Amino acid sequence: MIIRIEPESEVPIYLQIANQIIEGIARGHIHPGQSLPSVRTFAADLGINMHTVNKSYHHLEQKGIIQIMPKSGAIIASPQDFNETSITRLKDAFKPLIAESLVVGMSHQQIQELVTSMIEVFKNSKEETQ
Repeated sequence: MIIRIEPESEVPIYLQIANQIIEGIARGHIHPGQSLPSVRTFAADLGINMHTVNKSYHHLEQKGIIQIMPKSGAIIASPQDFNETSITRLKDAFKPLIAESLVVGMSHQQIQELVTSMIEVFKNSKEETQ
């Protein structure tokens, strides 16, 4: 798994890590049951503070994407049941992005096409790894 940190980005480093792990799972590069590197090892590999990696892992754990097991480390969780809580959380995350898209002048159709094209990228990446 290759994680690229962009120190100049407005996105905090812990979110960059979490987002790239999520993308790795969506693309099929990381699978349920796989272990992530230890916080110490990952931080050393990335050249960042251990607390940043730890924050990233806890962020992913709160979303149900990983499980942190004492003495075993962080493990990619099996896909969870999609339920009302998941829908509410995702709606809350999508709402400002969709609002921003409308504010900058994107049409309903352009937003749909953008989302569809992004889904296809993940779908195609996943099929290539299988």
